[in-house]
Amino acid sequence: MKELELFWEEVKCQIKRTLPDHSYRMWIDPVELLEHDGHHIRLSSPNSYSVKRLKDNYLPIFMEEFSKLGHKDIHIEFKVTSQDKGGPRKNVKKSGSYPALALKPKNSKQMTLPGLNIRFNNGRLLKKGFTFDDFVVGRNSDFAYSASLSLAHGKRNGSNILYLLAKTGLGKSHLSQAVGHHIITHSQSKRVYYVTAEDFTNEMIHSIKTNTIDEFKERYRKKCDVLILEDIHFLAGKDATQKELAITLDYLFEADKKIILSGYELPDDIPKLNDQLKSRLTLGLVTEISAPDYETRVRILKKKSKALGYAIPKEVTEYIAQELSDNVRQLESGLFGVAAKGRLMGYDIDIELAKSVLANIMNIKKRITIESIKKLICDEFSLSEKEIISASRQQRIVKPRQIAIYLSRKYTDQPIKSIGSSFNRYHATAIYAINAVEKELKQKSVLFEQINYLSKKIETGKL
Repeated sequence: MKELELFWEEVKCQIKRTLPDHSYRMWIDPVELLEHDGHHIRLSSPNSYSVKRLKDNYLPIFMEEFSKLGHKDIHIEFKVTSQDKGGPRKNVKKSGSYPALALKPKNSKQMTLPGLNIRFNNGRLLKKGFTFDDFVVGRNSDFAYSASLSLAHGKRNGSNILYLLAKTGLGKSHLSQAVGHHIITHSQSKRVYYVTAEDFTNEMIHSIKTNTIDEFKERYRKKCDVLILEDIHFLAGKDATQKELAITLDYLFEADKKIILSGYELPDDIPKLNDQLKSRLTLGLVTEISAPDYETRVRILKKKSKALGYAIPKEVTEYIAQELSDNVRQLESGLFGVAAKGRLMGYDIDIELAKSVLANIMNIKKRITIESIKKLICDEFSLSEKEIISASRQQRIVKPRQIAIYLSRKYTDQPIKSIGSSFNRYHATAIYAINAVEKELKQKSVLFEQINYLSKKIETGKL
């Protein structure tokens, strides 16, 4: 059983590295491995809409990652699993895309709220391991942790609003969900809504199209005790959603409800965000989570290894912590890679094995820069560097430029402002380019295949 779990964790870990963060969390993270016999793989999905979405957009990615691990001649099946029927499921975590958020107590059904079963309501269950007990606190996160715990306990210092600021993979999702877990498990409230800004936007649009906007407003303004809203930066340029959210926050604030927000930029730095919403987002306490230091990275690896049952020698743990310093997800990727290669290939887990696994991660990382991505795009689309940074609005230049900006955001640690500057574009224009590519990717158009092709080149170091 442990080998199957390890195998699956490695597949998800690799997929996580190829997709935008919000896409991975929305569609891939809730999927769990149910059965695997070498030629047939059955994966769980929380509902029929998710299954359709996975088949239409992500099946080739699953096939490719399984193939990389030696399973080329396989059939992948997605099965809708429900926690309300047939007793508990094996090997399936309580995560998914159901709108009502409540942990499932023993011998009881999943709590739901009335009117929340519409198709595009992608609110989701809190992730099982994202609790305060499972969070490793370091100097990089002690203030954010204390502020989150204080809010969860109901101890306030002037406001019920908390804004968690951090780059991808540093723990803002973990802490925001930990607040929800604590409130639910301590019976403070069952009406905890955990959504991303994209979820909120899609649900609002759907409610307008189906003439259910009043129900949408009622749900968030009067039937919500705790709102956990992630990826605030997604709202850049979305005026209607910004206005609705600002009013919603007013209702919740005046009713003394708890609000946990997160993003990788400060509200004042998010382009095309109206002043009305900015003022609401900055009402509460803003805390930042930075990259963990070496000692914290070691403790994170030890805790993760213990939780997953990995027997990783001390010197290997310390080596991984020394070499991978960007974020927690990178650490986990290295840990999964070392453990998977050791177990699947029958190798001893030692420094040499760790070096062989991490070498690929480190070498690729060193080669990936904005300039190297820019050069790759110019070569692939037969453009000159002068053209791609020019003011031209020709489609043959605009689309490759947007792709280059999107890939620069995905594969480098540079802030969006710096990425935009590299292409002679304003911050807001860079945000628009990233959103435009992400929107088109969901339609599984030609761009979907182009991005997969280019991503493979970048990840294999063929720059």
